[in-house]
Amino acid sequence: MKIASVADVKAKLSGYIKASETGPIVVTKNGKPVALLLAVHDEDEIERMVLAYSPKFQSIVQTAEKQIRAGKGIRHEDFWREIESEK
Repeated sequence: MKIASVADVKAKLSGYIKASETGPIVVTKNGKPVALLLAVHDEDEIERMVLAYSPKFQSIVQTAEKQIRAGKGIRHEDFWREIESEK
């Protein structure tokens, strides 16, 4: 894992984008980490990352987990059957 300052990344962005293909780049400001530069290999990966950091999506997942623990979930097969019937 490489570490680079905001100023250095700003000055050499293309090089750091290329370097991110071999591993993440931690971007620092005043010596403290503020961002992470990651290579993206396909559009599905972008969607997974956006969802992973979406407060709204995380709230939905937490609510669903609570419902499942309380016995209020539905079976996987029933879920997909319902989705298919809505088409």
